[in-house]
Amino acid sequence: MANLEQSKWFTEISERDGSAFSLRINKKLDEQQSPFQKVEMYETTDFGNLMIIDGCTMVSSRENFFYHEMISHPALLAHPNPKNVVIIGGGDCGTLREVLKHPSVESVTQIDIDEVVTQMSLKYFPELCEANQDPRATVMFDDGIKYMRELAAESIDVVIVDGTDPVGPGEGLFNHAFYTSCLNALRPGGIMVQQSESPLMHMPLLVEMRDAMTDVGFNDLQTLPFPQPIYPSGLWSVTLARKDEAFAGFREDAAADIAQGTEYYNSGIHHGALATPNYMKRAFEKK
Repeated sequence: MANLEQSKWFTEISERDGSAFSLRINKKLDEQQSPFQKVEMYETTDFGNLMIIDGCTMVSSRENFFYHEMISHPALLAHPNPKNVVIIGGGDCGTLREVLKHPSVESVTQIDIDEVVTQMSLKYFPELCEANQDPRATVMFDDGIKYMRELAAESIDVVIVDGTDPVGPGEGLFNHAFYTSCLNALRPGGIMVQQSESPLMHMPLLVEMRDAMTDVGFNDLQTLPFPQPIYPSGLWSVTLARKDEAFAGFREDAAADIAQGTEYYNSGIHHGALATPNYMKRAFEKK
């Protein structure tokens, strides 16, 4: 639920979390109702452009690098040689841009159900879309759940689930059936990574996700927390799930190369994010 007051503030009120977050705005830039969701764009005074989907803050110019870098680089660098990558969701194209910074990647297919999100991003976040024309990239607008279900077995190395909250179009990305599709499509040692909400506000959902990933047969999990200023609590996470093998560090030399072109991610950040806070450890271990 959102409230645009006379004082020129956009406020997202999160009833489920008992919290709210506001950004001061100059003006509303655009609004479109797609077949799936309402997408709005604002110009803020301090965070650049801001995308809102169904009343929830999604992307701003100033801080999107936290999310896009952490949902892509840790997973790709934990894999020994990622060549074929699929992104489910990711319509703003920032994650696609980050994936294509990896020289080993030969193909990236992005499947988002809502073309309006990408149209808005092309217009208001062109910097996020600068890699869309890379010959390795394929951008599709379709049902990502169906795409993963029909993908050939053991045909990809990494799948990145860059979806919204588990409501509306994103609801089907958080269940056993979808995780089974991802597991089947991954080659041995392949990695799935999914945005896993706030480890402060949404721990029951995070634990449920991890349990479901284990239930369908993923061998090892890592949940990495990171700052996300415009999301509830300001703390967010991604969860990596590995097929067949345990996680064993990451390619630090390659991480140093990638860090030449990032704003947040580097090998130290990666190591730090792997240090699980005690309250998270207790939640993950509790049965």
